[in-house]
Amino acid sequence: MSASPHAGAGADSSDLVLRDFRQYDVLTVSDRAFMESLQPGDERLSHEGRVMEVLSEHNCHGWLEGYTLTGRHGLFATYEAFAMVSASQTVQHSRWLEESLLLPWRAAVPSLNVLLTSTAWRNDHNGFSHQGPGVIQVMLIHRAEVTRIYLPPDANCLLSVADHCFRSRDYVNLIVIDKQPQLQYLGIEDVAAHCAAGAGIWEWAGHEDGAGAPDIVLACAGNTPTLETVAAAQILRERLPELRTRVVSVVDLVVLPRPTDHPHGLPVDEFTRLFTDAVDVVFAFHGFPEAVHQLVHGRPDADELRRWCFDELARHAAYVREHMEDLPEIREWRVDAGR
Repeated sequence: MSASPHAGAGADSSDLVLRDFRQYDVLTVSDRAFMESLQPGDERLSHEGRVMEVLSEHNCHGWLEGYTLTGRHGLFATYEAFAMVSASQTVQHSRWLEESLLLPWRAAVPSLNVLLTSTAWRNDHNGFSHQGPGVIQVMLIHRAEVTRIYLPPDANCLLSVADHCFRSRDYVNLIVIDKQPQLQYLGIEDVAAHCAAGAGIWEWAGHEDGAGAPDIVLACAGNTPTLETVAAAQILRERLPELRTRVVSVVDLVVLPRPTDHPHGLPVDEFTRLFTDAVDVVFAFHGFPEAVHQLVHGRPDADELRRWCFDELARHAAYVREHMEDLPEIREWRVDAGR
């Protein structure tokens, strides 16, 4: 396989020709203009790409891997729960990508783009068989450094996220959003900055007076949790107007970890600007709550205690090198009898 001239074709891969996603602004484009932009239908498909479909997640995933590794671009669309069928393939591809980054001669290949739809929140058929947002958890645990997980809250954000994913290389991009009609929160000119930042304060949805920190932060990730959060903020604004409420929309999950834990993690000052260091945060999340706990572990850094710990470790190491034994307070430590 490695001897095939088609393998590792990143060096010969051209960028995907993409139309400006802004022309599909949900707030301004008409159905007729949108349909005309897709004409002529079959001819457009034959000239610009192909649609391949079979009821086998393993097969479809393999097709897309072959496409990306030979320098081409694609998208694997599947039900959110069914993505677990091929989750091991997704993990293995991300593992390959991570290792390939260590090889200077390996050219970057188009990213593996996976669209997860028919979500656990609003699925129209097959009942509980489709309830499973577990692939998010799987990708966070395995090889998260080359994984991006996007939960666009509306159609315009989806356009911006998809545009970015199709232009990216050497990533596994998971995009999670259902297929149902839904509210549009942001105009097309605002979505690019919001999605690029990964998270941002929606001042129009919250209820702050600017006098200080909010009383509570309502954070959300995922289109249905966003709907619920914006509605909850409106109820609080109407029923409890004295409560200062902040709404934070999270589009890219991997901005939540510390920069030391993920290369795309928000800097400490930016994370604090959004979520504060002392105010309670209620996070409405599309997936399992354990994922959020994993992502924000160590936020905020206990800077004073952390500094003291590192200073003590350095002092202890110096003492050991000089005396060949632990510090007296460590060597003679006993359980505090006053506890």
